[in-house]
Amino acid sequence: MSEFFTPALVPADPTANATDLLVDRLAIDPEAPLFALPTGDDGWSDVSTAEFHRQVVALAKGFVAAGIEPGTKIGFMCKTRYEWTLVDFAAWFAGAVLVPIYETSAPSQVQYILSDSGATALIVETPDHFARFDEVRSELPDVNQVWQLSLGDLDKLSASGTEISDDEIERRRKIAQGSDLATLIYTSGSTGRPKGCILTHSNFVELCRNAGVAMKEVVAPGASTLLFITTAHIFARFIAILAVTTGAKVGHQADTSKLLPSLGSFKPTFLLAVPRVFEKVYNSAEQKAEAGGKGKIFRAAAETAIAHSKALDAGHVPLGMKIKFAIFDKLVYSKLKAAMGGRVRYAVSGSAPLGPRLGHFFRSLDLRILEGYGLTETTAPATVNLVDKFKIGTVGPALPGVGIKIADDGEVLVKGVDVFAGYWNNPEATKETFDGEWFKTGDIGTVDDEGYLTITGRKKEIIVTAGGKNVAPAVLEDQVRANPIVSQVVVVGDQKPFISALVTLDPEMLPVWLNNNGEAADQSLEDAAKNPKVIAEVQRAVDVANARVSRAESIRKFTILATEFTEASGHLTPKMSIKRDPIMADFSREIDVMYSSASPETTGQSLVH
Repeated sequence: MSEFFTPALVPADPTANATDLLVDRLAIDPEAPLFALPTGDDGWSDVSTAEFHRQVVALAKGFVAAGIEPGTKIGFMCKTRYEWTLVDFAAWFAGAVLVPIYETSAPSQVQYILSDSGATALIVETPDHFARFDEVRSELPDVNQVWQLSLGDLDKLSASGTEISDDEIERRRKIAQGSDLATLIYTSGSTGRPKGCILTHSNFVELCRNAGVAMKEVVAPGASTLLFITTAHIFARFIAILAVTTGAKVGHQADTSKLLPSLGSFKPTFLLAVPRVFEKVYNSAEQKAEAGGKGKIFRAAAETAIAHSKALDAGHVPLGMKIKFAIFDKLVYSKLKAAMGGRVRYAVSGSAPLGPRLGHFFRSLDLRILEGYGLTETTAPATVNLVDKFKIGTVGPALPGVGIKIADDGEVLVKGVDVFAGYWNNPEATKETFDGEWFKTGDIGTVDDEGYLTITGRKKEIIVTAGGKNVAPAVLEDQVRANPIVSQVVVVGDQKPFISALVTLDPEMLPVWLNNNGEAADQSLEDAAKNPKVIAEVQRAVDVANARVSRAESIRKFTILATEFTEASGHLTPKMSIKRDPIMADFSREIDVMYSSASPETTGQSLVH
């Protein structure tokens, strides 16, 4: 049983709560920019720490004037924007607790989360959000106050609290101790009903203070990031709170169609993203080069970048490679760096494996992708690659104050300052997920001799073929999904004679790829799924994945579906993870066809339905 523990770098303070993170930052440098707001002309207007604190206190007073009591739970349904962190800290300053709801949640999900959490108030962003609540309002008699951002209700709240004294806010913000509830975050529910994760003030305080020291090169004052991942998820929310702790400046852009212009004007120094973002950056650049007749140059540049990064790890870069690298830097790499704002040095990546190839490629663009690992139950990160402790292909060592252990069956266990206090109203699930002080993550992984963790799959997703072979789907899926035209992949084969896969096409990249390959770019997904060139390209992606595993683990057949997996269709979670059970149920006919005819020797046969 492999076990590693990284000692905390900052002494624990069990009396501190999340409001102290802002108060401490205010004392250090009140005039430093903490946030930036878009001005509408591709410009940004800074918000100082002192101004943010003033707005937090004003809104907290509004909550108090509205009757919000310490311990009150407030539901919050809002996309990624400045007001997210403003409301977060204002609720804490008033002694309240936020319960995030994904902005894409259906009325039934809104009803369940508000009811299960015991929330008595709700903040929504848009009329559409309000309509979803209104649909289930009759089932939520305890929710007696609803505010809407688009109606200016936050400003009205702030204006209504002028009679509340500073002393009252100071009293309220100090009520919570480290062990008290800071937020209830409901898991996205890839299987079954979502569970409410009890995250404490100490989870945020101790993790942010320690991560701020361990990741000082990334998040110190002078650093900046543009958040575009939903802040309702713990990944972006943790980074937002970490930035308040360390003094890094944060901007927001929830509309990914405007992401590139925003990156160009904001010019962040680090990014927070999931691997799919980096895959799309790479694939879009490759297809753009292909369309301009420079595909061979781009691919040569990519291979040189990867080889250059590996040579750096080996400790020696040959002179010839240095010259080629310098040439490609001017022709290719510099343009990609400029597209991301020109100042990005680091990126924090999580939620799925990035893959060594992309890790090496971006590292040679002077963009070090710091892969990390964690769950909602670990307040986001448990491990992360650091600037001075960095190994491509792993998710890094344990953060300070955190321990990791590999159980006898390969499951990753975590303990430390980041581990949650249990599941809300669910003692049975809490008991099942802990082995003493160790949290059982449900993920399978390995730890090398230096303490670097590698995740190989989800324990509950391990496929056991009819021949008794254990197969981790993620190993295959991540490789196939890296192809430009592939959107999602679901590997199947439990108790079947061989492994097969369902594949969906990427509607954004597909037209570009079709045009570059001499095909009509306006093909429907149904027509494209039957196109011999598309089938051959998916086969090529499958071949790449199969080359990394044994024959018994390889994909022998695949079906290209003439549809997309979306959150609305019930096949993806809000963080875009696949929901295996609904997919297996909804596409059972397609799966049955793959196993009902012919032998698996027809490798790569595509059955389109």
